Amino acid sequence: MNRKSHFTNARRLVVKVGSNVLTKARGLNLPVMYALSGQISALMDTGREVILVSSGAMASGMNKIGLDRRPDEIPKRQAISAVGQAGLIREYEKAFHVYGRKVAQILLTSEDLDDRQRYLNGRNTLNTLIDWRVVPVINENDTVMVEEIKVGDNDNLAAMITLLMDADLLILLTDIDGLFTRDPRVHPDARLIPEIAELDSEVEKMASDIPGPLGRGGMSSKIKAARKVTAAGIPMVIADGTKPDILKTLMQGDTGGTFFVPKGERLASRKSWIAYTLKPKGTIQIDAGAAEAIIGKGKSLLPSGIVGVEGDFLKGAPVTLKTPACADIGTGLVNYSAADIQKIKGLQTDAVEQCLGEKPYDEVIHRDNLAITYKE
Repeated sequence: MNRKSHFTNARRLVVKVGSNVLTKARGLNLPVMYALSGQISALMDTGREVILVSSGAMASGMNKIGLDRRPDEIPKRQAISAVGQAGLIREYEKAFHVYGRKVAQILLTSEDLDDRQRYLNGRNTLNTLIDWRVVPVINENDTVMVEEIKVGDNDNLAAMITLLMDADLLILLTDIDGLFTRDPRVHPDARLIPEIAELDSEVEKMASDIPGPLGRGGMSSKIKAARKVTAAGIPMVIADGTKPDILKTLMQGDTGGTFFVPKGERLASRKSWIAYTLKPKGTIQIDAGAAEAIIGKGKSLLPSGIVGVEGDFLKGAPVTLKTPACADIGTGLVNYSAADIQKIKGLQTDAVEQCLGEKPYDEVIHRDNLAITYKE
C-alpha cells in the first residue's frame, strides 16, 4: 500500500498536537486551536473517527498564574498543569462548539495503561465516546505524575493510544515540517526527509534532542513513537500543525511532512500492549537455541533456554528477552518470579517440580504472552 492509500483508507486517526503548535508568547494560540478543531470536525463529518492527544496545559497555566518560565520544582509544575488543564479543555469546548461538537477530557498515567483491566476499561470508554461522536481530548495526568507512573511525553502517549485503540494512522503535529537531515533551526541547509521506510541509527542521529520551551519531547521522542506504531503495522506522519488545512491536505494523500512506512501486518492488540505499552520490570537472557526457537518457530520460552536473570520481579511481570549478543528480541509476561527463574534456569521442564516443589507451568513465558519485536 502506498502513502496515499494509507491516508485515504484510514478511518480511525490519532492526532497529537504539540505545545509549540498550541502556544504563543503568552498562553494558548487560540486561532490555531480553532483551526484544528474545524479540521477535525470536517474529518468527522466524512465518517472518520478522531482521537485528539493534546499538550498545552503548562502554557495555559503559566499564563493564568503569570509566570514567564516553567519552574523547576515538580509540585509547582503539577500545580500549574492543574490550573492550565482546566483552561485548555475549556478552550477546546468553545472551539469545537463552533462546529457543533462536544469534547471529553481524558487524563492518563502509565499505571492506567500498564494494568490490563484499566487498559481495557479505558478503551471501552474511548470507544463509547467515539460512538457518541464526542471528541476525546487526552493528556498525561501531570498533576499526580511521579517518575514511576510517568508516560514520559505526549508523543509516547499518542503512540500508546494509537495501539490501544487500533487506530489506522498516527499524526504528530509540531512546529516544523517533519524530520530533517539536521536541525533546521540551527542549519539552514537542512533537507526535509519525505518518507522513512527503515528506522535505523542514521535516522536516530538526524533527530534533534532539542525540545521547545514548553514541551517535554523533541524530534527524538517522535522517532521513538514511530518505532512503536510502525512495528505494530501502523503508519505515522510528522507535519507542521501551524499550516492552514494541514489535516485536510494530509488526508487527501498529498505529500507533506515526513511519512513513516509501517512494517508488515498489524500486530494483535494484546501483543501491542505487551510490546509497546508495558514497562519491563527486568531482563531474561536466553541462549542461541532458545532465540532461534522463539524468533524462527514461534515457540514459548522454557527454563532450559535461560542463562541469566536481571531484576527483581513477580509472576506476571513484563520482562525483556535478550540474546547472547545482547539484542532485545521482545517482551513477555512471566509465569514465575525472578527468584524462581534464577533457581530453574537451564533446567529441563521435568526437573522444575523437584527444584521448586511445584510446577504450575511448563513455560516460563508462553508464546501467547510473548510479543516479538526483533527485526532481522
